[in-house]
Amino acid sequence: MIETKQDILDILNMPEETFLRDVLPNAQRVREAQFGRRVLLSAMIGYTNVCKNQCLYCGMRAGNSALKRFRVAPEDVIALGKNAAEHGYKRIFLIAGEDPKYGFDGLVRIVKSLKDAGMFVSLACGEFDRAQYAELKAAGTDEYVLKFEMSNPESFNHMNPSTTFARRMEAIETIRSLGLALASGNIIDWPGQTAEELADDILLMKKLGISWAPVIPYLPVLHTPLFGTHHRGSLEKLYKEIAILRLMLPAIRITAQQPGEDLKKGLADPEANYAAIRAGANLLFYDLLPDPLAADFRVIDERHITGPQHAKVLSETYGYVIDTDA
Repeated sequence: MIETKQDILDILNMPEETFLRDVLPNAQRVREAQFGRRVLLSAMIGYTNVCKNQCLYCGMRAGNSALKRFRVAPEDVIALGKNAAEHGYKRIFLIAGEDPKYGFDGLVRIVKSLKDAGMFVSLACGEFDRAQYAELKAAGTDEYVLKFEMSNPESFNHMNPSTTFARRMEAIETIRSLGLALASGNIIDWPGQTAEELADDILLMKKLGISWAPVIPYLPVLHTPLFGTHHRGSLEKLYKEIAILRLMLPAIRITAQQPGEDLKKGLADPEANYAAIRAGANLLFYDLLPDPLAADFRVIDERHITGPQHAKVLSETYGYVIDTDA
């Protein structure tokens, strides 16, 4: 049983072979006890890559002048989402940069239309005020995704200079208080992160009562201040965190759309996704954007998750049941 910070640190600091022998199989058993061989496949639309923020690690930061910006009109987002619903997808993840000119009324219209189409609607579009979160909930939003990224306030404020840790946590608490499901998580092995800080991140996810852990290792991204200055995040730490989260929070969703050793394969590398599933993850994505736009939704480089082919490979190669239900 994993309950304390020391319990988490014991796993984070153990030799990899010990983790693979003693911890990973338990995480696998818990995942299969909860979900069987099912892996959830969610539709996803990045509807604008315009962002006012200057996060040091994000490819969509306002300072990236090399990125071709786009906005998908609300009626086109609705059409893409409804088409996915007609093909059996019951969950949709709407994600965006913090784009103050997109139009909040358009976002509300998107949510209402896709909720009316019978979809579970998950949103990730940044910090709003309480009245706006309440309006999104009234329109039908089921879950709001707002990552705390790192639980160390000083590090957060340095890495995310357009906001503050206090403001981020205030927004997270507002989301929770309104009764929306909260998805939140961290960047694993960001530059300078200690094992103690990683353990604190995991404990914060537990404290927040999250519905989904949208975790990912740190990845160097072109045209960001951190590119070329630090190594990529550790896959070993990624799998350890996924396993810890599965053992601590058996029923949550955990992102399986993860990178592997070869970053050029992006997040659709079946072997990398399989490794994450083995550690306890269970959620994949299918990007509904056409390739030219999907390539410009560059929170990270080389995403490669347009179309459901990567999920089909996981099913055919490893025997998982790909589930498009909510």
